Amino acid sequence: MACGRGMKLKELQSHLGDVDVFEKPKVLLEQYPTTPHLAACMLHTIHSTYNDLEDKHVLDLGCGCGVLSIGAVMLGASKVTGIDIDEDALEICRQNADFFDIENIDLELHDVTSMAPEVIERLKGTVDTVVMNPPFGTKRNEGIDMEFVKTALHLTDNVVYSLHKSSTREHIEKKAEDWGVKMEVLAKMRFDLKQTLKFHKKKSLDIEVDFIKFSHKKSKLKPQNKV
Repeated sequence: MACGRGMKLKELQSHLGDVDVFEKPKVLLEQYPTTPHLAACMLHTIHSTYNDLEDKHVLDLGCGCGVLSIGAVMLGASKVTGIDIDEDALEICRQNADFFDIENIDLELHDVTSMAPEVIERLKGTVDTVVMNPPFGTKRNEGIDMEFVKTALHLTDNVVYSLHKSSTREHIEKKAEDWGVKMEVLAKMRFDLKQTLKFHKKKSLDIEVDFIKFSHKKSKLKPQNKV
């Protein structure tokens, strides 16, 4: 399998189509797999436009089944650390990595919203790029997406790439301004949410999402305040 700068978007999407997803997604964890198309578009842009994957240590917060982690390796990441709160998700991610014979993905079981100080200390300063599709915060976890962003910004001095519901853009802009970080909406995309959970009434639902790049300005992020 060709990796790095030479991989085309369609080839990446085709490979990511072989990544297994949840058989029984957990409602409260909002386990909606990032589609191969969405993941490929995100990662290929990060790679080809911003050169933020190749030879980088990439952190995937809320990695789930690992589509972003695996795609990052395919585009040349030197190391990926995937973090998730769900052991079942990490096991699927391990199986997916084995399927592609990928060895440079380290998986860790943590709650992103309350990571232990020693974990933060160990990772901080080693991470070049964060990529993630955080929970949208629609099931009892309002604001959790921004908790993910804040954690990500504390773990890297560089850039964070993330997906968020377009309807929350103004709120996110305000948070970014409060935190003193730069926020750029790179694209407005559609998240094809399949009927995977019992309360879903439609076979699929298109949700408008923003593909956002967060980056530190010259002054570093101030100490954490509660989101």
